[in-house]
Amino acid sequence: MVKVFIDPGHGGTDPGAVGNGLREKDLTLTISKRIEAILKTEYNNVEVKLSRTNDATLSLTQRTNAANAWGANFLLSVHINAGGGTGYEDFIYTTVGAPTTTYQNVIHAEIMAQIVEVRDRGKKRANYHMLRESKMPALLTENLFIDTAADAAKLKDAAFIEKVARGHAVGIAKAFNLSKKQAAVSKPAPANPSSTLYKVQIGAFSKKANADALVKQAKGKKFDAFAVKVGGLYKVQLGAFSNESNAKALAEKAKKAGYTPYIAKEAK
Repeated sequence: MVKVFIDPGHGGTDPGAVGNGLREKDLTLTISKRIEAILKTEYNNVEVKLSRTNDATLSLTQRTNAANAWGANFLLSVHINAGGGTGYEDFIYTTVGAPTTTYQNVIHAEIMAQIVEVRDRGKKRANYHMLRESKMPALLTENLFIDTAADAAKLKDAAFIEKVARGHAVGIAKAFNLSKKQAAVSKPAPANPSSTLYKVQIGAFSKKANADALVKQAKGKKFDAFAVKVGGLYKVQLGAFSNESNAKALAEKAKKAGYTPYIAKEAK
């Protein structure tokens, strides 16, 4: 059994980088939860634990202590960059060799295969706490620049976030030779499963303030809500999935919470 510890960077009183109406702590949690879901749903022999599952304040030491105490085989720390650049990059600790270097090579390649339109800033090394104090191989990813308008526009797109998360998950699965789960015989595969994205929406408004109010309310009910401007409307979404059954499950959860969800189908 492979134990993967995922750390959504920042959280709680630490928003991380902020820009273009986005907060790093929200994006890292959304991406991390989706990586977890993909690994658990689609692969065998993998356990996943997150350092935080909500907007919690955690020190760096608390995060690495949790990973070390759990006996994780791999630590992934998810971040969003800032500083006016563009693109994707990842880091391992300054002095490590294999297998960490091998894992970095594999995961980096799979992420870039998903987000081919993004600049590849390369595989790097750094003396970061999450990489230095973890007792297992560790990788820290920086997923675009929150303060660059073009990058932020991608980070606001649920379909793009899905690709980022899937690149991480597929990379981890490939690095650790995880086998894919077999689809149940009684459930026929959906038509063109890889060509459609199912977005769960709970509202659409002409005024951004109304959409922001609904996002705040939904987050208060523990949904990873966010608003995306499409045309002249601000649409409030709870998630986006390649698998329609996952979207239906989230929609049902939203319905029980008092919302009137709508599943929008969109070609990738």
